[in-house]
Amino acid sequence: MAVIEARALVKTFGALRAVDGVDFRVERGETFGLLGPNGAGKTSIMRMLAGLSPISGGQLFLSGLNVAEQSRAVRARLGVVTQADGLDGELTVRQNLEVFGFLIGLSRRQARARADEVLGFFRLRDRGDAEVDELSGGMRRRLAIARALMGEPEVIILDEPSTGLDPESRIRVWEELAELKRADVTLLMSTHYMDEAETLCDRIAIMHSGRILDEGSPPELIKRHAGSAALDIRPDGASREDIRSRLRAAGLPYREVGAIIRVTGGNGGVPRLPALEGVQVSERAANLEDVFLTLAGRGLQEDQP
Repeated sequence: MAVIEARALVKTFGALRAVDGVDFRVERGETFGLLGPNGAGKTSIMRMLAGLSPISGGQLFLSGLNVAEQSRAVRARLGVVTQADGLDGELTVRQNLEVFGFLIGLSRRQARARADEVLGFFRLRDRGDAEVDELSGGMRRRLAIARALMGEPEVIILDEPSTGLDPESRIRVWEELAELKRADVTLLMSTHYMDEAETLCDRIAIMHSGRILDEGSPPELIKRHAGSAALDIRPDGASREDIRSRLRAAGLPYREVGAIIRVTGGNGGVPRLPALEGVQVSERAANLEDVFLTLAGRGLQEDQP
């Protein structure tokens, strides 16, 4: 039995189908990523799973429990980390954890003991008496994830876990998420950062406009849709319209990024360019951004503010 399973899942807001009939499964101990730009439907799926938004159609299960019909039992098995951390700035780090423990049904003694455990796991024990407003953005994010662990959940859902963090803080959060995986916690995360998805996820569902375009491991997706390498073309006197025309005639997907035209291959190969004059061509390793280009005809970052 899959830990998480969506069957023809739908979420509507009036006439808008934010989630348009998606199917996916997440196995126990797996880190599964929903990758796509803002508006792709990632957060809507997570809100439905957490019981924060009603399901408009289809079915959603967690550990065999129907989310729509058994929401209380589902929430008892879940830890949730939203984009807004919801931490109480008037409480200390430890108090934030202990109060949350009380709210989910732990006794005072259990909450103290569990808070000590998760503070140690996230290397925050020495900041236990600090006020939340004194923490850096990276520490606040780690505390929000620590709070989600207070009930020892089977599954943690993380909505954009490292958005807004500096590079060093992002890496620290990634390290701790990897530790959770080694502890056999199942993670469902959303992101629009391809390096985050490639680093953390066993499998990825690439989303666009409420639909899953494809899913698989990062290497599988890259090989299938972008090949072993991609080519960057820099016009050096050649007409950009002539280059576009020749690429379209050759059936090669491309995207213009500033002065560069990026071309992808597929089926494990390197794209074979038509004859082009007056250009500079450089080869690089294909990545998940190239996969999204091939599948959706646009880049992952284009819809970002």
